[in-house]
Amino acid sequence: MFQRTLLILSIMAALFVTACQPVAPAAPEPAILTLASHDSFAVSEDVVAAFEEQHGVKLQFLTLGDAGEALNKLILSADAPLADVFFGVDNTFLSRALNADVFAPYASPLLSQIPDELKLDASNRLLPVDYGFVNLNADAAWFEAAGIPLPETLDDLTKPEYAGLLVAPNPATSSPGLAFLLTTIARFGEDGYLDYWQALRDNDVLITGGWSEAYFEHFTVGSGGTGDRPLVVSYSTSPPADVLYAADGRTEPASVNISPPGETFRQVEFIGILKNSPRQELAHTLVDFMLDTAFQEDIPLQMFVYPANANAELPELFVQFAQAPAGPAVLPPDAIEASRDRWISAWTDLMLR
Repeated sequence: MFQRTLLILSIMAALFVTACQPVAPAAPEPAILTLASHDSFAVSEDVVAAFEEQHGVKLQFLTLGDAGEALNKLILSADAPLADVFFGVDNTFLSRALNADVFAPYASPLLSQIPDELKLDASNRLLPVDYGFVNLNADAAWFEAAGIPLPETLDDLTKPEYAGLLVAPNPATSSPGLAFLLTTIARFGEDGYLDYWQALRDNDVLITGGWSEAYFEHFTVGSGGTGDRPLVVSYSTSPPADVLYAADGRTEPASVNISPPGETFRQVEFIGILKNSPRQELAHTLVDFMLDTAFQEDIPLQMFVYPANANAELPELFVQFAQAPAGPAVLPPDAIEASRDRWISAWTDLMLR
């Protein structure tokens, strides 16, 4: 009995001591920062983890469709923003984004490392993150086997020997499709671009809803040989992707670029902070991070475009097989905004109705 009483007293004493110990405060939950983007955004997990650890934040991703669809959603939700930061406005929608006045100005110190030619917004509401070139990709082996020379210009695509060889995505539903349409407008002018597309239609061009369908279902390289089109509207950085994801282990791309001067289109993609986000300062850190070299050097093999930061080193695959065409087509963002819908409507009437 005495021993039992001692045991009870010992337990009570231990509980009393424990109760008197100060309780360590629970670790605060990390702040959540939401990055909205188009569906093609990609980043390595270790790069995301580095940002989260550095700033004690949890990064949440929200994909909103293609670039134009995503921007429209952000504009419609401006008073109650869906995200804090948006990546994916490109120069074909730049003026629409700025006119909607949904982004806050932020002059990141990292802008000093980005070439002036990529800085298309003097107000610094949209800052350049990456760029790429829309051009033609060709199946070199197919043309060699067929005894047909590779086309050298856009005009060549209307010749009889190239009938039924080209697949292009719809500019109303595809970002590279729109870039290719703008290329033809810059090259042939407003008075001539529809005549050019009529010639392509007469030469049996195939129009698809999006780039993925064009490249992976119809392009002979991207489809693994099951497609029937050895020419596709794609990117000058597609050949490195062809090597990286090749199922046969090849070390050189099966596709080659066709990039005539003045007949490619440079897309620049931007990042912006939603002005009604309650996390402005934290959003600044994300923009800085995405413009700095750690994120920038992750871009090429994630999204197969070029980093905007001039100090970012390119992976060897890009050095070997990607090409930055000289003299891309030029159309000012304001001109694109003023006429884009009209150009697309006219194209649709001609090509799809």
